[in-house]
Amino acid sequence: MSVLRSRPVLRWLVPATAAVAVIGGGAAIGTFAAEAEPSLPPRTAAQLLVDLQTSRLEGVSGTVVQRADLGLPSLVGLIPGNDLTSMLTGTHTLRVWYSGPERQRVALLDTLGEQDVIRNGRDVWTWESRTNTARHRTLGDAETGRAAPEARPSLPATPQQAADLALAAIDPSTQVSVGRSATVAGQDAYELVLQPRDEGSLVHQLRIAIDAKQHVPLRFEVLAKGSDQPAFEMAFTQIDYRRPAADQFTFNPPPGVTVTEEKAERPGAGRPDHVEPAGDPQVRAVGTGWTTVLVARLDEAMGGKPAVGGKPADAKPAVPPADAAPDMDLSKLLGGLAAVKGDWGSGRLLTSKLFSVLLTDDGRVLAGAVTPERLYEAARG
Repeated sequence: MSVLRSRPVLRWLVPATAAVAVIGGGAAIGTFAAEAEPSLPPRTAAQLLVDLQTSRLEGVSGTVVQRADLGLPSLVGLIPGNDLTSMLTGTHTLRVWYSGPERQRVALLDTLGEQDVIRNGRDVWTWESRTNTARHRTLGDAETGRAAPEARPSLPATPQQAADLALAAIDPSTQVSVGRSATVAGQDAYELVLQPRDEGSLVHQLRIAIDAKQHVPLRFEVLAKGSDQPAFEMAFTQIDYRRPAADQFTFNPPPGVTVTEEKAERPGAGRPDHVEPAGDPQVRAVGTGWTTVLVARLDEAMGGKPAVGGKPADAKPAVPPADAAPDMDLSKLLGGLAAVKGDWGSGRLLTSKLFSVLLTDDGRVLAGAVTPERLYEAARG
């Protein structure tokens, strides 16, 4: 189970800024770092990177706790269907099981129910307890070689997945060092620290606690500029390196469940690691590494130019996107954002501890783990 998979840096930007999150309640996991530092033999950052690259596990299971404090404004509550917005704040819990690339399970727990994603060979099941509904899909040949689709939104479910995405962002703009040793989920761990060199990034550091024996990420933290407390953190609170029993990956539909059969994806569609062609006019990247800014057209994404500054939309889509939030009052949502203007134009700005989003009056959206000034620079271009 190698941590170092081939993932482009843009795939890291979404979870590490918009919400590296999953779903529950509990205490902040930063308290688990209060244990005495274990005495471990010295290891360099290069050695820790090799440890991660060469780590192989036949199986693992455990409990993961995640906490997000991104400093988002209260207007996110205006978005109906709060599955996404609820994951941007607070503390959440999940259970994970892994038994090779073809057998995985994630159970997302919250106060109102449970969501499960189960991969068992070619069969992928998703189940939601609140609605007692399930979806089943049989993977095609092009899909069987990759990990199971995750519950929407597609976000890291374990410290390993988060570390995988973060390590893919390492380039000359990243300073890599060794931090303090720690005890996480009862395991002695080294700490690998990634820090952007570019002052335009809102990220101060990424900290990855790595099991000293198994070389598996046990904790993942993201610190924002100007703060000594993580804006996002996820960690194992309990971990077992034995291969889980086979019945953990068998979905037994509960009484009264409604099952929907889905077709297999066409090759490349919806893949977590899929990247649109560089010539795709809908989304483009400005800059590289930690200060990459993504630019898209709001009218193309929403089916018509959305309202900015309280003005009505120029057009409405005949058929709304399948994943669009129902009954969203877009003008009210955007009207709650700060109005900004400059030589790049005018629009609305959303800021948080780890990311900024600029929605311009001419129908563009610019986003990244960067300062608003970097967004304005990209908007001028």
